[in-house]
Amino acid sequence: MKLMKKDKSKRFLICRIDRIGDVVLSTPLPREIKRKYPDSFVAVLVRKYTKDIYLNNPNVDEIIIYNEEKTSKAFFENIKIIRSYKFDYAFMLLPDERLNYILFLSGIKTRIGVGHKLYQFLTFTKYVDRKKYIPLRHEADYCLDMLRKIGIEPVSIEPEIHLSEDEKKIAQSFKNSFAPNGEKLIGVNTTSGNSSPNLSIKEYRILIEKLSTVKDFKVIVTDLKPPNEIQNIPSVEYPMKKNSLRESIVKFSALDVLISSSTGPMHICAALKVPTISLFCPLPACSPKLWGPLGNRSLILMPEEEYCQTKCPIDPKKCQYEGSERINGEKIFEEVIKFFGMKTE
Repeated sequence: MKLMKKDKSKRFLICRIDRIGDVVLSTPLPREIKRKYPDSFVAVLVRKYTKDIYLNNPNVDEIIIYNEEKTSKAFFENIKIIRSYKFDYAFMLLPDERLNYILFLSGIKTRIGVGHKLYQFLTFTKYVDRKKYIPLRHEADYCLDMLRKIGIEPVSIEPEIHLSEDEKKIAQSFKNSFAPNGEKLIGVNTTSGNSSPNLSIKEYRILIEKLSTVKDFKVIVTDLKPPNEIQNIPSVEYPMKKNSLRESIVKFSALDVLISSSTGPMHICAALKVPTISLFCPLPACSPKLWGPLGNRSLILMPEEEYCQTKCPIDPKKCQYEGSERINGEKIFEEVIKFFGMKTE
């Protein structure tokens, strides 16, 4: 954690206390604040697990860990810590009633949240309105509406994760150990935390087995807990088991491409400028226009329109693209080959 600098003028707190991908998409805010106010003090309030996303970020002066315990003791401890920084502005990127009252009682004069919530009205919290997502924009762009609310016009919506020089050396060593002869290091992340449509494990195994037969590829499975069905595949490695988030971030940076659903690892790789091949759904709530990777080379794969019209399970989190002619292990393999300008044998 960086020490608080007392010579800063305006003091900002960015609050994002949810999941990995959401936190990654909040990373443009510190950069754009510093672009407008280079002498400002910028802190982020995040969960303990997601703090690694902001480590080594030159635009962040302090990382504050949010105490998630649902106790009065934790509630008042959060207030005490936040109040000590004497923030001028707080941005609550995720509507959260408990956090709203914490920020209010922390004495922050200008607080901005999302949408029209009664608890925001009661605490005189300003708000930005997503207007039912019409027109549909990217989640990172919606987050930046909070800065627009106070007169900061963003230049870029691209997320970023910063590695130290030592971490870059570790990443290079990691790549050299798995791809010593210049092979393409292919990462496959098979799980999604039930947050998005995803390929079945059976189809992932087909994909991984086919990728592992290409002599110019080295395949690694990037899941922290790889499903049993895809373990012990010959010549495939599983180097991220039980890694910390920061350890995983460093290893993601070494990849030549990540294949995954539209979840946290995809956003991490995009922020690291690592190419991605990602599975998406055309429904507005899951659309690549809202959640797609930003700032990297990317390929978006979606099922054919007829598939969605006739076989959609209604809940996109339950979709495994079963029966889709565009999204299955065989077709994704062909797309990977084309992605690298290769030809199938």
